[in-house]
Amino acid sequence: MSNLIQEKVLLSNLGIEAFNEMQTKSFQTIQDQNEVVLLAPTGSGKTLAFLWPIINQLNPEIKQVQCLILAPTRELALQIEQVWKKLGTGYKVNVCYGGHSMQTEIQNLTAPPALLIGTPGRIEDHLVRDSFRTQDIKLLILDEFDKSLQLGFHEQMATIIQRLSHLKKKVLVSATPCPDVPDFVKLKHPVTLDYIVNDQHNNKLQLHWVRSTDSNRNKIVVQLLSTFKDETALIFCNQRETAESLCNYILSHNIAATFYHGKLEQEDRELALIRFRNSSVHFLISTDLASRGLDIPEMKHVIHYDLPGKLDEFTHRNGRTARMYESGSVYVLASHVDHLPKYIDPNIPEFVLPTATSIPLAPQFTTVYISGGKKDKINKVDIVGFFLQKGKLAKEDLGLIDIKDHYSFAAIKNNKVNSLLKNVYEEKMKGKKYRIQIAK
Repeated sequence: MSNLIQEKVLLSNLGIEAFNEMQTKSFQTIQDQNEVVLLAPTGSGKTLAFLWPIINQLNPEIKQVQCLILAPTRELALQIEQVWKKLGTGYKVNVCYGGHSMQTEIQNLTAPPALLIGTPGRIEDHLVRDSFRTQDIKLLILDEFDKSLQLGFHEQMATIIQRLSHLKKKVLVSATPCPDVPDFVKLKHPVTLDYIVNDQHNNKLQLHWVRSTDSNRNKIVVQLLSTFKDETALIFCNQRETAESLCNYILSHNIAATFYHGKLEQEDRELALIRFRNSSVHFLISTDLASRGLDIPEMKHVIHYDLPGKLDEFTHRNGRTARMYESGSVYVLASHVDHLPKYIDPNIPEFVLPTATSIPLAPQFTTVYISGGKKDKINKVDIVGFFLQKGKLAKEDLGLIDIKDHYSFAAIKNNKVNSLLKNVYEEKMKGKKYRIQIAK
């Protein structure tokens, strides 16, 4: 298949009109060069930028792992898998990460995928167990490699690379300006593609400081959210406990919000992101876990309830807004502009809150839980058909649908939820009755 035909097929599968400049340049560079460092901000489409050129590097005649992608977190690893599946290449992919069944992963690897994605600790474990052979792995991609190092995966990554003796290409990807490349990667003459713009000189990103004190910060956040109407916002806190308490305070003011951090159970983390993605809530309160590597939509506003210790962390947080061709606003809470850290321009304007505001517009959707998923042979078409026919919904009453292995979620217009639950209570989908309720 020619590159032009392949490109048209991929665009059709992805549902987009064209690849952006960064993706096109990355495709050509990764095709032509054996060592590439790609620096691009969160939300710029860099996952697609390094997945696209992989396709031409794979040989359909080889039934072994040919490309390995290391990612620092399971969320990022799963996100990469989702993008690969959307491409519709026909090449098998597996994902391996801590917390997932090791036995299931070993079983999956008995029929090796062309593309293997995983976290460094779990991939090293599989190498020790000889779960897959490395002789055919010619391409290695380290996504958010600096984040992997921050999380303490230095030794595991070094061990993995040492085992990959037949590598021909190495691609390192980061959203951090000028990251340090560790010696164990053994880059000789890398080509660097730098698409990172300094946030504080990005005219699409408006930085403001908002006057507050420790005693009134929660109140100030509610007042600030009330100026956003129906626009989305991500609120960053430094501590998990702070994120939860702030979320509870916001909820107590009848504002729909949810929180997200690393100590939540996996199902609770998934639900928080799903509710945010499907517009069941407009406000997500999180630790730095949400600053990069998560599949969450573009948003108009980022609020720093707490400020991070370093410029890099500040940059990653801000990367959640003003992506690509969009504009966005960032708000920093401080008692005085002089009290801002040195990495923030002291000349940023103050955002003065209006004296009277009403609460933000309520989301139009509610997330509904369905107790069946992929393992039950349930897909999106099944749920749509069931809800339209048995639930008596109109197409416009349905929002995003997410199918997991053993359960699913669907966004339903608020004013249709009760009637839907009543209509489907005794009904069967594909010959089986499933529990359907408001997600909690």
